[in-house]
Order: sequence, then structure tokens, then C-alpha cells
Amino acid sequence: MTTFRISEVADLMGVSTDTVRRWTDSGRLPATREANGHRTVEGAALAAFARSLAENPDPERTVTTSARNSMRGIVTHVVRDTVMAQVEMQCGPYRIVSLMSREAADDLGLEPGVLAIAMVKSTNVIVELADAD
Repeated sequence: MTTFRISEVADLMGVSTDTVRRWTDSGRLPATREANGHRTVEGAALAAFARSLAENPDPERTVTTSARNSMRGIVTHVVRDTVMAQVEMQCGPYRIVSLMSREAADDLGLEPGVLAIAMVKSTNVIVELADAD
């Protein structure tokens, strides 16, 4: 059975360790204590929790879309030329890069510091496993 330390859960979920501790303290995310007192979360429980968060979108969000992979983040860099724009965002631990028309970037007012939602819809997704420690 795969288990994760609180710090690993925080990294995977893109939140602080304090947030994960609050989730476990409130019972939202089941955790067990090891003999040394450290909390761990079972991989299957974490997967179910992550899925429940994804299935219950932000109540502040008023847009509906068919894209299932949406990540809230902050625009960190924008490069524009005469036709295209490259927009970089930091969404939790993930760096997302989007290429779009300059007109679209201008219409959205995309500049560093803007809060935005990156939506990814693709027919091709590559999944790899991290090296085991």
C-alpha cells in the first residue's frame, strides 16, 4: 500500500502543509499516525479526496465548460509578437505554457500578476511514474 507524508500530500495537491493538516484534523482527509507520530495518508484515500475536490468546483466560478482539466493560477510571464503570444502561468506546483493569438491575450488583459484559469483539453496525455526513493 502506497502512503504519503503530509509534505508529499501538500506538494501533490499544490497547497501548504498547514492546509493538509487542517484537512486531516477535520477528518476531510483520512490519515494515520506512524509510531514516530508523523501522519501519513493512504494513496487510495488521497486519490479519492483529490477526485472529490475536482468534482466539486469552486462555488465562485460562474463559467461552465466541457474541459475537465482546469487549474487556477497566476500569470507569471507574457511574450507578445505581432501575431502570437506565449503566456506562462503557475498553477500550484505546475508551470503551464499557452500559445494563443496576441489578440486573445490582449482581449483577456493577460499580464504578470493576473489570476486566471488554465483549461487543458487534449486527446494525447503522457503519464510517467516518478523514480521511487
